[in-house]
Amino acid sequence: MAKQNVAEQFVDILARAGVRRMYGVVGDSLNPVVDAVRRNAAIDWVHVRHEEVAAFAAGAEAQITGKLTACAGSCGPGNLHLINGLYDAHRSMAPVLALASHIPSSEIGLSYFQETHPERLFQECSHYSEMISNPKQMPRLLQTAIQHAIGQRGVSVVTLPGDVADQPAPDQSFESALVTSRPTIRPGDAEIDRLVEMIDQADKVTLFCGAGTAGAHAEVMEFAGRVKSPVGHALRGKEWIQYDNPYDVGMSGLLGYGAAYEATHECELLILVGTDFPYNAFLPDDVKIAQIDVRPEVIGRRSRLDLAVWGDVRETLRCLIPRVREKTDRRFLDKMLKKHADALEGVVKAYTRKVDKHVPIHPEYVASVLDEIADDDAIFTIDTGMNNVWGARYISPNGRRRIIGSFSHGSMANAMPMAIGAQFTDRDRQVIAMAGDGGFTMLMGDFLTLVQQDLPVKIVLFNNSALGMVELEMLVAGLPSYGTTDVNPDFAEVARACGAFGVRVEKPKQLAGALRDAFRHKGPALVDVVTDPNALSIPPKIKADMVTGFALSASKIVLDGGVGRMLQMARSNLRNVPRP
Repeated sequence: MAKQNVAEQFVDILARAGVRRMYGVVGDSLNPVVDAVRRNAAIDWVHVRHEEVAAFAAGAEAQITGKLTACAGSCGPGNLHLINGLYDAHRSMAPVLALASHIPSSEIGLSYFQETHPERLFQECSHYSEMISNPKQMPRLLQTAIQHAIGQRGVSVVTLPGDVADQPAPDQSFESALVTSRPTIRPGDAEIDRLVEMIDQADKVTLFCGAGTAGAHAEVMEFAGRVKSPVGHALRGKEWIQYDNPYDVGMSGLLGYGAAYEATHECELLILVGTDFPYNAFLPDDVKIAQIDVRPEVIGRRSRLDLAVWGDVRETLRCLIPRVREKTDRRFLDKMLKKHADALEGVVKAYTRKVDKHVPIHPEYVASVLDEIADDDAIFTIDTGMNNVWGARYISPNGRRRIIGSFSHGSMANAMPMAIGAQFTDRDRQVIAMAGDGGFTMLMGDFLTLVQQDLPVKIVLFNNSALGMVELEMLVAGLPSYGTTDVNPDFAEVARACGAFGVRVEKPKQLAGALRDAFRHKGPALVDVVTDPNALSIPPKIKADMVTGFALSASKIVLDGGVGRMLQMARSNLRNVPRP
């Protein structure tokens, strides 16, 4: 049997760690690894048109499956293109192993053609970034990288010179056990005791939940019912906590709606549950705050804390539920539920008023129709910008749908690349990219990847020929919009020219039929919806000092935005409020 080289051993170790795909663009120093993938039945090479797309796709696959994924770039410019997608994966806590191929090892440090220093460049967007300079390093170094990515939930980068990848692997086989899953972490008894005491002493408790509540929906609901707590959420907590939630009071932050802001400011004890919510200006500074998180490094970095609790949300709540005293006074909870329903009633007209005649089409209407038509287990990938608003307010989670985006990194152009990675996890599951025309055109070349790989991704393009969120920022700052207008083609024709299904929608009455036709199509499809560029949205509670570029605005073209089916849920929850 022929002796393995380093590249083959590298690929074998990835396969044993559960990696099933490596996304990237082939080239020079990366060739030994790509050839090793070609000859390894356990891993597929996914050829994309841009390495940034490779990293976004790998990050999305990791978010959907929770398992390690991989991407790769060739030396210099090739692997440098990975960096934006890796930043997003890292900040989304997606376990990704990135291979940064490198120039010949004998030329490092001599300003060789395409020379960069990947082991330095990727340090800020990874838990681990090191270079293999000797074949004997590779097995242990790669194992260390894998365990960092899985154990700390984020990115690891391995830099590998092409000539080292082509050298013979060490004689001894490498069969060391690999970490492939994370343990649960229970808080210490002292922290549990203190949190129980704080909860029992407070008459008004509010929970504000983030992505750390994944897998803990039942526990959050049981706990909230026991202490009669309103439950608000951050954007990344939406898919995990909003559905089947009789205590829901909406979302806080720049995309917020409902009564989440009031609930977090009018309580006596605010418990931050699995959230690293970045906008500290939306958090109160005059109530007691406790924070529960499995990542100790994020605890207390957004607000002053009265108690820090290090532990998994699910395990922590399981410890708390039998110990806290059940509250009987629902007045605070019922007050917030009513405020939430009233707030939603007040803005719902923004997408129901004459929508069948409004041209260009209200983007709120597009999102609401999409929410109704999409499958109950669909995966939505959402572009940054105004699409975040429409996704946050209109896409209804149900425990089966997934909603992912660049919610922590805030990158443009993420929706289509993420849809690629999401669709590879299950070709039979509906994957919908809610893309803006600005984001879509930034990485439009990889629409060809959908066609080449025959991925049945459905792109719903909100085409307002503008960078809408940027225009809003300029507007509320008192600046004229400048440099925000796009001159676009007929994207449906572009899609058809690429070999995909394409349809253009310019009138509201065409929308539902076009979406259904696209969703029935077995391959990739694009629905180019011409939307109103004046449909902008600001959060219901915002002050001029909350974030640069946002302030209160009296402009008539700024809408509060609708809320879709969330109003129905709020009305339903109100039925449970006892009447005097």
